[in-house]
Amino acid sequence: MNDIRFPKLVLFVNSLVPLTLLLWDWYHKNVGANPLEFVTRTTGMLTLIFLLISLAVTPARKITGVNSLVKFRRMFGLFSFFYGFLHLMTYVWFDRGFNLRSVPGDVVKRPFITFGMTAFLLMVPLALTSTNKMVKRLGGKRWSKLHRLVYLAAVAGVVHYWMLVKSDVRLPLTFGFVLLLLLSHRLFVKYFPSQPPLPGGSLFPRD
Repeated sequence: MNDIRFPKLVLFVNSLVPLTLLLWDWYHKNVGANPLEFVTRTTGMLTLIFLLISLAVTPARKITGVNSLVKFRRMFGLFSFFYGFLHLMTYVWFDRGFNLRSVPGDVVKRPFITFGMTAFLLMVPLALTSTNKMVKRLGGKRWSKLHRLVYLAAVAGVVHYWMLVKSDVRLPLTFGFVLLLLLSHRLFVKYFPSQPPLPGGSLFPRD
């Protein structure tokens, strides 16, 4: 795959489809009896979906041998951050009414928000350092160490979702199971390598 501009464009457009459908449903008032919960759950799930897809790129690349897959990982990671930001904004806007002073107290008082905020804050430095210039500025080793925060962000995000859902926890457990598989694969490759390790493993790698 030499020229990836078109595949990237296709992925970019398709990554915006969920947001388009959400706005469509909002405009046509097809968001159920509790619009806040609908939007919050949708943006939160999209955050986890794109996060897990980005983490799945490295295992998929190593299993299939298609190294060009890494060129799409940064986009998936940034879309995860994008939907995470929208998820946060639904909380700040609808729940807190943009009263930012009330946010810290609410984060401390409600543990599920603590985990959610932790996950988002861990993703902030990853997004800010996703450019090639930042990779060069930080240096490869420091940059790679920093981007290991993605694993903590993913765990915190899954726990946040699990604590948010009070009754039917099948979806949070599904996300947790997928995350466990992805992390287990990394540990297996690290301690039982069958070939020299390939570079990568970050949420927002350079292309």
